Formats: sequence, structure tokens, C-alpha cells
Amino acid sequence: MVEQVEILAKYQGYIDRQADEVQRRASQEDTPLPPEMDYAAVRGLSIEAQQKLTAIRPMSLGQAARIQGITPATISLLLVHLKRRPRNASGNPVAA
Repeated sequence: MVEQVEILAKYQGYIDRQADEVQRRASQEDTPLPPEMDYAAVRGLSIEAQQKLTAIRPMSLGQAARIQGITPATISLLLVHLKRRPRNASGNPVAA
């Protein structure tokens, strides 16, 4: 029992961080990707990722994350790109 408490105390920071990551990913699951999105315009995206995303045209970040070869870094780049898109007066993204 004492050993379990020591282990839990030692790794609690890692456990908390992992739980936060799971929660963040779940909240991004349904983030929509515009059907007209130009993946070549996403800065830092590999050519392989551009080709796969253009061919498959996922409807959400969750779908994109499940494409073979699409990394968490790719999903982060897509999220940053979506947040940087110009918005109109009502707060909706402007079609590019």
C-alpha cells in the first residue's frame, strides 16, 4: 500500500498531463474542417500530409487525426491554421 502511494505521488504530474491531453483532444474531435480548405496553404504541413488531406477531405479534426500518417503535430498545425483564418463581422470564418 505504501509503495502504491509513493508511485502515485511520483507519477501524478504525468497522469494529470495525460488526462488534460485526452480532454483537449476530445474537445477538438468535432472541430469542422472547411470542405474548400487549401491544405497547401497550411504553413509547416508536409507534402505527404497535404496530399492525404486533399485526397480524403476529412470533415473534422477527429476524422483527420484518424488518417494513417497524420501526426498530432499535423493536427496542431491545422488547428492553428483554423484559428488564424480571417473572420467576418459575425465571427464566422471567411471562405478563402
